[in-house]
Amino acid sequence: MVSAAKLTMQADLEIRLIHDGTQWIASHEHFKAYGHTLKELDQALIQCLLKKQLFPEKNCVMVFMVFDYSCIPTWIRQYAYHYFNRHIQLNLQLAVPEEQ
Repeated sequence: MVSAAKLTMQADLEIRLIHDGTQWIASHEHFKAYGHTLKELDQALIQCLLKKQLFPEKNCVMVFMVFDYSCIPTWIRQYAYHYFNRHIQLNLQLAVPEEQ
């Protein structure tokens, strides 16, 4: 039997996720990452983690993105079920080099 603790995914980092109507924004006390798509956001987040060296000993980082519903008006929150939390694994070795 597998314990419940082994079934949960432990995050190395928890960050705030919002959408400003144009792009996704992932916020942490040490950085902000931006992307027009979630794929772009993930690449920007990898670049932030590498630049800030928050996990120099790790090749993969588990990130829990908590969507902050306060970024949308209260009256529309009941219809905004399409927004979500994300639990992703980022492979820091597969980082795409930043364009100069």
